[in-house]
Amino acid sequence: MKSLSQFLQSGDWKGEKHVPVIHIPQKAKAGEDIEIKVLIGEEIGHPNTLEHHISWIKVFFHPEGAKFPIEVGNYNYTAHGEGEVFNEPLTVTKMKVNKSGTVYALSYCNIHGLWENSAELVIE
Repeated sequence: MKSLSQFLQSGDWKGEKHVPVIHIPQKAKAGEDIEIKVLIGEEIGHPNTLEHHISWIKVFFHPEGAKFPIEVGNYNYTAHGEGEVFNEPLTVTKMKVNKSGTVYALSYCNIHGLWENSAELVIE
C-alpha cells in the first residue's frame, strides 16, 4: 500500500521557505484561549504568484494520550494575482484545550508539494 506520508517534506523554516512556521505559547493554562499563528516564509519569503504559491494550510492538535489528532482549521488561499489581488499564506486562530499535546501544520505549494512542521504545547 502506498502512503501519503512518503511525500511529506520538512526542514528548518529559517532556511527553507516552504516549511510552516508555528507560533504558539510554550505554556498555557487549561481552558484558556490559546492563539496559534501559522505562516509560510517567515525568514525567507515564499513567492505568491499564479505560477508559484501556497494553496492551503491545515492545522491539527493531537492531545497527549489521544488516538488521533483533531483538525483545528483548514485555510485556503485562492488569490494569486487575479485582478491584482494576492493572498499571503498566514492564519491566526484560537483554541481551548485541557491537555498538553502537539500542534501540527501542513502546507501545500503548487510546485514543491506537501510540507509539515510541529510544535509542542504544554498545558499547566
